[in-house]
Amino acid sequence: MDKITKVEIITRPKKFEELKAALNEIGVLGMTVTHVVGCGVQKGSMNNYRGISYTPELVPKVKVETVISEVPVEAVIEAAKKVLYTGEIGDGKIFVYDIANVIRIRTGDEGKKALDNTI
Repeated sequence: MDKITKVEIITRPKKFEELKAALNEIGVLGMTVTHVVGCGVQKGSMNNYRGISYTPELVPKVKVETVISEVPVEAVIEAAKKVLYTGEIGDGKIFVYDIANVIRIRTGDEGKKALDNTI
């Protein structure tokens, strides 16, 4: 079976449309998008409520997941880095996973054939 890879990108919600356009441009059409909350290095941003400063523990993020076999993984990573980079804490993370198999439930197709969205 040919190599199948999952790329998971977690970043700021305001960058989603730009990321989606960049991924579509290089041929990534299928994706799952989830609104999530979390914290990393920034530990949330400082806010004020009725004159009292506080730091929320979790920050809103968007998680974009895509499974690819035709588009080079490096192209996906470079496209994401290009549009998401601001140089500020909170730009996000990219996780890359090897996928053992993919099965399309409706047809029983497996591997790359299960990822073919033209069927």
